[in-house]
Parts: sequence; structure tokens; C-alpha cells
Amino acid sequence: MECKYTCDQMDSKESCECDVCHLTFSDSPSLSTHKQIHSHIKPYVCVVCNKGFNRSSDLQRHNRIHTGKKPYHCDVCNKAFTQQGNLKTHSYIHTGEKPYHCDVCNKAFSQSGQLKTHKYIHTGEKPYHCDVCNKAFTSSGDLQQHKRIHTGERPYHCDICNKAFSHSGHLQVHNRSHTGVRPYHCDICRKAFIQSSDLRKHKCIHTGDKLFHCDVCNKEFSTSYRPRLYKRVHVCQ
Repeated sequence: MECKYTCDQMDSKESCECDVCHLTFSDSPSLSTHKQIHSHIKPYVCVVCNKGFNRSSDLQRHNRIHTGKKPYHCDVCNKAFTQQGNLKTHSYIHTGEKPYHCDVCNKAFSQSGQLKTHKYIHTGEKPYHCDVCNKAFTSSGDLQQHKRIHTGERPYHCDICNKAFSHSGHLQVHNRSHTGVRPYHCDICRKAFIQSSDLRKHKCIHTGDKLFHCDVCNKEFSTSYRPRLYKRVHVCQ
């Protein structure tokens, strides 16, 4: 795509406008650099992986992937980052700031990527597909975790008993068996549980809710093991 631009003398300063997207720049070199986005010219090439970039600054940031250089440090926890923008996003963890809001339900997020993934709840879109079973997911992270079902990979290891897990969340729950931490408390009897799902099932005792059912006759039960026991009635008949 050919990108033309015009420069006019305005208030003694040169103002240049891109005729494709109508962004204006203070000088011709800046506009010339910008128009490479529209022309798809990428004159700055990485000597390691041959990836091309529109701007030298983009190539400079990319090179840190290969060098491992992380020049931007958090002044709270000292975590290092390759890009200043990543450091800014990280800082929201400490400040609690959530500048990205869903225009449907107004839920707030600290990262734009989190908001993008959240919006799939409203649209129903699942753009990430497993190339083995074709199951679809709303986020690349969920797809990555799912693929471990097929590969058998368990990259998360307990540093006490060395038991391995496919999900970091499973390791976190497992660690409580060593520490004795039970963060989920029943607000009625104060009994504590390692997992939120255990608390949810426990509450059925108080509420009378029946979350589980027999898949033969659909009889309902408040605990998961009772349908299995009851199913034997059908097997014996």
C-alpha cells in the first residue's frame, strides 16, 4: 500500500499528516517511520531469528529476548522486565489499580489481555483450539494447560515430596496438605477446608441442596459418593 503524506507550516512548526490513518506528526522523519506500518516494510531485522520490525526501537526491545537483558525493575519487589510497559502493568499488582473496564458488565482488570479474555464470556467466542481433540478455549493459557492431558506433562513439582502436577493451582492446593493451611471456612459452623469445592459440598449439609444425581434414575444426593453407592442398586436389579 502506497502511503502519501503532506506537511504544512503551522504555527512555525511542521505538521505532517498520514493520508491513510490521518495521524499527524511534528516532522517528516517521524511520519516516514510511521508510514512503514501501512506499507508493511520492516527494514530492521534481528540477526538471531530474522524477525523484522518497523522501528529500530522495536528491534532493540526484541533483542532482549535473546540477550535476557531486563533493564526495568520494580521498585517495590525488584522484579525485572524487558519492557517498560510490562513493568507498568506489573505495578498494578502493588497499587491495586485496574484501569481496564468491560463495557458490558463494567468488571475491571489490571491488564488489557485479561479484559480481552474476559469479553469472550459475553461473546461466547473460543478462539484457541486444541490440535489434538479440537476442544476450544477462551484463553491461550487454558489451551496450554489442556494440552498436558494429551502430552502427560506435569511441570509443577512439590518441593517437599516432589509430587508433580499439570496445573499450578493443583500444586498450590497440594501444598496445603503439608502446611495445614485451610483457607476456606464455613460461615455457619466455621469448619475449614483446603479447597473451595470441598466447602461448597459441605454447605449442602446446612442448606439441603443436592448437587449430585444418579445418572440412571436422576435421584439427587448432597455428596458425590452416594450416587456411586446408590448406582449399585440398579446394577443388582
